[in-house]
Amino acid sequence: MAQRPEPGIAQQAGKRDFDVLVAGAGYVGLATAVSIKQARPGLAVAVVDAAPEGVWQKDGRASAIAAAACRMLDRLGCWGELLPQAQPITDMIVTDSRSTDPVRPVFLTFDGDVDEGEPFAHMIANVALNGALRRRAAELGIDLVEGVAVSSFDTDGGRARVHLADGLVFDTRLLIAADGVKSGLRDMAGIKTMHWDYGQSGIVCTVGHERPHGGRAEEHFLPAGPFATLPLKPDANGKNRSSIVWTERTADAERLVSGDPFIFEVELEQRFGLKLGEISVETKPRAFPLGLTLARAFVKPRFALAGDAAHGIHPIAGQGLNLGFKDAAALAETVVEADRLGQDIGALDVLEGYERWRRFDTVRMGITTDVLNRLFSNDSTPLRAVRDIGLGLVDRMPALKTYFIKQASGLTGETPRLLRGEAI
Repeated sequence: MAQRPEPGIAQQAGKRDFDVLVAGAGYVGLATAVSIKQARPGLAVAVVDAAPEGVWQKDGRASAIAAAACRMLDRLGCWGELLPQAQPITDMIVTDSRSTDPVRPVFLTFDGDVDEGEPFAHMIANVALNGALRRRAAELGIDLVEGVAVSSFDTDGGRARVHLADGLVFDTRLLIAADGVKSGLRDMAGIKTMHWDYGQSGIVCTVGHERPHGGRAEEHFLPAGPFATLPLKPDANGKNRSSIVWTERTADAERLVSGDPFIFEVELEQRFGLKLGEISVETKPRAFPLGLTLARAFVKPRFALAGDAAHGIHPIAGQGLNLGFKDAAALAETVVEADRLGQDIGALDVLEGYERWRRFDTVRMGITTDVLNRLFSNDSTPLRAVRDIGLGLVDRMPALKTYFIKQASGLTGETPRLLRGEAI
């Protein structure tokens, strides 16, 4: 059953009118709503989510949060709550081998700090991240409607009228779609996408192990795709844990996650190794299809896409979520500055500024991850030789390695203020 919004700014007046309505209560949607509301408390902001109430608490996954996104979460008042649960990534190694190779030579290593004492990324449980953003949204008086989807919307002059599946109707000056890579609102808006299916799926699970990981992340390039090991904080009982993002051909991935758990652990151990002692699977493995999806437009009058609704990329560089945080910060800054200047926050010319800001970075990252995936997800001996030489050269060039760390941290390019740790 849908949770009706508590009486907020708009509800107290007996209306269902909002200045900003966000569809999607994931990290990007919540971060966008919190960023706008914190900077402009006078704006009425609401979030509508199709997922049943409480389902987010069942998410057993974890995410790599880049340094820039950590700065943003700090500015939004969430980082103090998250820091005790966040595992800093202190260093990273990259290998290129076959799963059957007895030795995996390390071709590239990265120091984990962007600046002294500031890791380039932290691993945070999705439940903790979502919970912190929800609590901050509640503190700011953001209305939340859960368990009901947007069934349709239309724009008429200065408003967008949004119809929910249960019959509730909202009017808003700006509708933001942050409802995922298969965005229903994007389709309703008539925005087309470019899409490539990689024929791969990403297997995600948490692994327990005997010895501590020391904060090290590892990315093993294997013929079927990358196998990433990401450090997590020990659990409540002090057990050492890591998060796994394991790319396989889709048919193999589905066979592995639905088959005999013993076979899964054998295949996992072959890739993970025993460097951290005996391992055990702590959460049920799940497989997610991988592809490249880019929206042909990010905005229309009274409408904007953010996060995976605008772009879905391969996880090979671990940048999907952090691209979404960049969207949230850039869109919030665009809306807030327009409101301060007395402009119409849903006008197309205002929203096109956000599109220009984010489109090039998104396309560039999509192309980069696509090329990396095609280059490394194969067993071609000539390509293997070329890429291993390239990795080795990068490892011997400190300035280039520093640049890559800055890229991974989200601190390059035209960075929104929130990602620099500054107020809008």
